[in-house]
Amino acid sequence: MQTGTARVLGPKDGKAGELGSIGVRFMVGGDESGGGFSLVEHPMAPRRLAAPLHRHSREDEYSFVLEGRVGALLGDETVLGGPGDLIFKPRDQWHTFWNAGDEPARILEIISPAGFECFFEEMTQLLADGGPPDPAQRIAIADRYGLEFDFASIPGLLEEHGLTFGPAQ
Repeated sequence: MQTGTARVLGPKDGKAGELGSIGVRFMVGGDESGGGFSLVEHPMAPRRLAAPLHRHSREDEYSFVLEGRVGALLGDETVLGGPGDLIFKPRDQWHTFWNAGDEPARILEIISPAGFECFFEEMTQLLADGGPPDPAQRIAIADRYGLEFDFASIPGLLEEHGLTFGPAQ
């Protein structure tokens, strides 16, 4: 699709995939926005951690809560957002987020500038190829997108916030 072309993206439209602990639906890519931003939707199961503590070196993220209750750790501060709230996750700041409720949650993730949506595309493909991916593969993909993970943060986050992590059972 070319920039400037009018369209309507319905609630079931757009390529969807799994990122391991949460889902992703691709809505607007950098090729459509002229590189200014990308937009994805993340559905999250109840009490599910989205990712280990991590930080981006190239982009800011804005999480607009559509439904449910979403928690986020931003640096040293924990925040909660509900429908209509916007959670800002600036580049170079360690952060993570999770479904803080007992019902499904959904967020729209606005990523600026665009490009990081390609990380999600690579990860969905890696996971779709079957079996748990080699940690070295995940790290190599993350490195290409200027992303750092703190995998050691997972147990503490799960315990502190009463969460699970990984594919739904």
